Amino acid sequence: MPAPGEPLRRNGYTSETLDWKSWLPVLDPATATPDQQHTLDVSHPKARTMDFYLLLCRQPQVLLERSQAFNAIMYAPGGLSRAEREVAATAVSRVNGCVYCASVHAQRFEQLAKRNDVMAQIFDDPHTAGTQARERAIIQAAITLTRDPAGLGAAHIQALRAAGLNDLEVLDMLHAAALFGWANRLMLNLGEAVYLNT
Repeated sequence: MPAPGEPLRRNGYTSETLDWKSWLPVLDPATATPDQQHTLDVSHPKARTMDFYLLLCRQPQVLLERSQAFNAIMYAPGGLSRAEREVAATAVSRVNGCVYCASVHAQRFEQLAKRNDVMAQIFDDPHTAGTQARERAIIQAAITLTRDPAGLGAAHIQALRAAGLNDLEVLDMLHAAALFGWANRLMLNLGEAVYLNT
C-alpha cells in the first residue's frame, strides 16, 4: 500500500487529484452577473476555474445555499472530527459510485489523519471497512443512510453511541452522509470525473 500522501488506487477509486467535466454548458465568469460574481467569490477559492461551480452558478442562490450548507456541515467546529466527517463522505461516495467525490474526500482524510488504511478499505469493500469500532459504526450508518434512508433507525443510532459518538457527533455524521448523498447525485448526473495523469 502506498504511504499516506501518495496516490492510493484501488478498485477503480483513487485518492489522487481529479478534475470534473460538466456535460452541460458552464457559465463564462467574464459574463457573470453581479450576483453570480459574488456567489463565485464566496463558494470556493477556485470556483472561477471549476466546471462544478461554473455550472451551478447559473442559479447563484442555489449555489450560495449549497456552499453555505457544505461549509457548515464539513467545517463547523466541535462535534465529529473533520477526519471522521471525511470518512462518512468517502463511504457514501464509494457506495454511490462517485469516483470524483471519493477522491477528494479520501485525500482530505489522509491530509488530516496522516493515514490511508481506512480509505483503502472503503475503496475495496465499504461494507467491511473500518480500522476500529468507531470507524466501522460511522461507515455502516453512512451506507444505510445512502442505500435505505427510511431503514436508518434507533438501532443504528445506538450502534453509533455504543462506538463512542455523542449526540452532536451522531448529528454531524448524519449531516455529512446526507450531504454527500446529494452531492454525489449532482456530480454523477451533471458530468464526469477526469483523470489528470492518464
